Amino acid sequence: MARIICIDYGGKRTGLAVTDPLQIIATALTTVLTKDLFDYLKQYFAQEQVELILIGEPRNLDDTATHATPLVELAVKRLQKEFPQIPLKMVDERFTSKMASRAMVEMGMKKKDRQVKGNVDQIAATIMLQEYLQSIS
Repeated sequence: MARIICIDYGGKRTGLAVTDPLQIIATALTTVLTKDLFDYLKQYFAQEQVELILIGEPRNLDDTATHATPLVELAVKRLQKEFPQIPLKMVDERFTSKMASRAMVEMGMKKKDRQVKGNVDQIAATIMLQEYLQSIS
């Protein structure tokens, strides 16, 4: 089996999470500057077999688009253009940043480390990926 990668796309930073090859466990991969995302993904896909890209879809509670929705839609189009061989699915990312912040507190992460916004992005991507894995099992 191949890995599944999940993207928490942001205007400045993008959090990434990935499964193990058996698609059992979701783990944080890294946070990259959004401007460097596609270069990072090209390198990653050259080294690892990935069968699915998940990307968080920003929506409001009433299911309307957020200020970030157009950015993500542009990223989706570019992902489909640059990596047409890898299927892409959008997943609900509502509450994942809040869940990530809470998880960092519960894990006992130091306040200084919790303030590193890249940590929140990675953990949010991991939460989205874990929820996806649970939904398909």
